[in-house]
Amino acid sequence: MSTKRYDNNPLAFVDTSPIHGRGLFARRAIAVDTLIGEYLGPTTLKNGMHVLWVWSEERERWEGIDGKNEMRFLNHSDTPNADWWGTELYAIKPIAAGEEITFDYGWGDDDEEEH
Repeated sequence: MSTKRYDNNPLAFVDTSPIHGRGLFARRAIAVDTLIGEYLGPTTLKNGMHVLWVWSEERERWEGIDGKNEMRFLNHSDTPNADWWGTELYAIKPIAAGEEITFDYGWGDDDEEEH
């Protein structure tokens, strides 16, 4: 799969990941609280490989976004360096140039609903 179509984020790029398959990596150093990007794609109620689940305040339910941009390559970490504010991803730790950008999928959270 060519990653050229996912190469327009000035802060991040897609490359081979030591965690799993492909991952998202910092193009340059990223400071805490920096917006890295937004998860873009059509909404869905079906689970899938690149679906990010977000709580819809308006509809009062979990809704998925089937990722179609570089954010779809984010991998899980128990010690993430980024996290979501809705559909926007922010650095929660300083991220070095070349470092893989990760977030916690929340699989172990007892208070999370199954999707």
